[in-house]
Amino acid sequence: MTSLSRSLSRSNANPGFVTVSVMLTTIMQALDTTIANVALPHMQGAMGATQDQISWVLTSYIVAAAIFMPLTGFLSARIGRKKVFMISVLGFTAASMLCGAAQSLGQLVVFRLLQGIFGACLVPLSQSVLLDTYPKEKHASAMAIWGVGVMVGPILGPSLGGWLTEYYNWRWVFYINLPFGLLAWFGLAAFVKETPTDNNRRFDMFGFAMLALGIGALQMMLDRGESQNWFTSYEIVIEAILAALGFYLFISHIFTYRNPFIEPSIFKDRNYSVGLLFIFIVGIILLATMALLPPFMQNLMGYPIIDVGFLLAPRGIGTMIAMVTVGKLASRIDVRLLILAGLLLTSFSLWEMTLYTTETTAFTIVRTGVVQGFGLGFLFVPLSTLTFSTLAPQFRNEGTALYSLMRNIGSSIGISVVVTYLAQRTQINHAAFADYITPFTLPLQQAAQSGAFNLDTPTGLAMINAEVTRQAATLAYLQDFHLMMWITLAAIPLILLLRNPARKPSTNNHQAVLE
Repeated sequence: MTSLSRSLSRSNANPGFVTVSVMLTTIMQALDTTIANVALPHMQGAMGATQDQISWVLTSYIVAAAIFMPLTGFLSARIGRKKVFMISVLGFTAASMLCGAAQSLGQLVVFRLLQGIFGACLVPLSQSVLLDTYPKEKHASAMAIWGVGVMVGPILGPSLGGWLTEYYNWRWVFYINLPFGLLAWFGLAAFVKETPTDNNRRFDMFGFAMLALGIGALQMMLDRGESQNWFTSYEIVIEAILAALGFYLFISHIFTYRNPFIEPSIFKDRNYSVGLLFIFIVGIILLATMALLPPFMQNLMGYPIIDVGFLLAPRGIGTMIAMVTVGKLASRIDVRLLILAGLLLTSFSLWEMTLYTTETTAFTIVRTGVVQGFGLGFLFVPLSTLTFSTLAPQFRNEGTALYSLMRNIGSSIGISVVVTYLAQRTQINHAAFADYITPFTLPLQQAAQSGAFNLDTPTGLAMINAEVTRQAATLAYLQDFHLMMWITLAAIPLILLLRNPARKPSTNNHQAVLE
C-alpha cells in the first residue's frame, strides 16, 4: 500500500465528525453565493452607491472564486490538503467579518474579493475529503450529504438573507458566517488527517495565468453584459476577446507543455469528462431558475421579499428528501436511471411553470418547487457519484475543483442567458401586444366604459402601457421557463455516454477507494 493509500485510510478514523466539519464549510460557502443578493438594495443605500457600482459586490466575489478555484489541486499537492482547507476556512471567515464591518463601497468590494479568493477551495476540498473518507460503495451516500449543502445552500440563501436584512441589518448576512467558520475550523483541525505532499511539483505560471485570464474575462462579460447592452459595448467585446484568447492559449499549452497546470490525462476518463458537461447544464438549471422566480413573484405577483423566501424554501426541502432517498437507492439500481428520473422531474416542473399566471396560487408555487427540488436531488447525487467513480484518486483534488468550476460557469452563463432572453422577449411581446391596443378594440372599450382606464388622458394611456408591459413581462418569464425545459431535456442523451462501473462487495477497509 502506498503512502497515499495509508494516508487516506487514516483519514477515515472519525467519518461522522469529518462529515460534519466538512459540511459546515460547504453550507457556509454555498449560502454566500445567494444570501447577499437580497441585501444589495440596503447596501446601496448605506454606501450611497449607484446600481452599477453596487453590482461589484457580487462581481468581485464571483470572479475571484472562479479564478482561484483551479488552484485547489496544486496547493493541496504542495502544502497538504488539510492546511489548504484550514487556511481557506480561516481566511473566508475573517473576510466575512471584514465585509460586515466595511464602511465604504471600496472596502466592501476588496473584502468580497478576499472572500472569493479564500472561498474558492472550500467546496471542491469538501467533496474531495468526503470521497476519500468513505469507501467507493458508500460514495452515493457521501455525495448525498455533500449535495445537501451545495444544492440547498443557494436555494435557502435568499430566504435567510431576506430575514436577516429585514429584522436585523444587511451586515448580518456576512456576520452569520462566524459560527459556521469557527466550528468548521476546529472540526478540521481535530478530525481531518493531512495528505502527502509533492515538493517536486512545479507551478505552471503561464498555464494558470491563461486560465485565469479566460475565466476572469468570461465571468466579467457574463456578469456585466446585460447592464452594458452586450456587444454594443467596447468593454464586453474586449472581455470576449480576452476570454477566447485565454482559453485558446491555455488549452494549447496543457497539451504541449511537459508539466502543465492541469494534467490533460484527467480528461481521458470518460465518466469524468461527460460529468463535467453534465454538471455545467445542472448549474444552468439550478441558479438560472432561482434568478427568475424572485423578481417574477415580487414584481408581477406582488409578494414581499420575506414571503418570496418562504415560498421558495420548500424547493430545498424537496432536494434534501430526494438526496437522502437517492443515497439509499444508488446501491440497488442503475444510477443512470436515477439521473433520467431527475431530468424528467425537473423538465416536468419547468413545464408546469410555463403555465404560471400572475394569479397563480402560493400552493401551486410550493408544489412545483418541491417537484423541481426532487428532480435536482435525483440528478445531482448520482451524477456526482458516477463522475468520480472511475477517476484515479491522485486526480481527485484537481478533479473536484474543475467539477465545481464547471457548475459555477454554467450558473453564470445560465443567469446571463435567461436575464437577456427575458429583456428581449419583454420588448418583443410588448410590441406584439401593442398592435392590439386601439380605440376600436372591444375589450379596451369595455374596460374604458367600466372606468378601469381613461383613454382621453395621459395618465390613462400610461396606465394602459403599464398593463401591456406587465403582461409582456409575464409572458417573457413563461418563455424563459420554456427555454429552460428544453435545455433540461436536451441533456438526456448524455446519459448514454456514462458508464455504470461494476459494483464491488463492501469491505471493512477502504481498499475500494484506493483501487
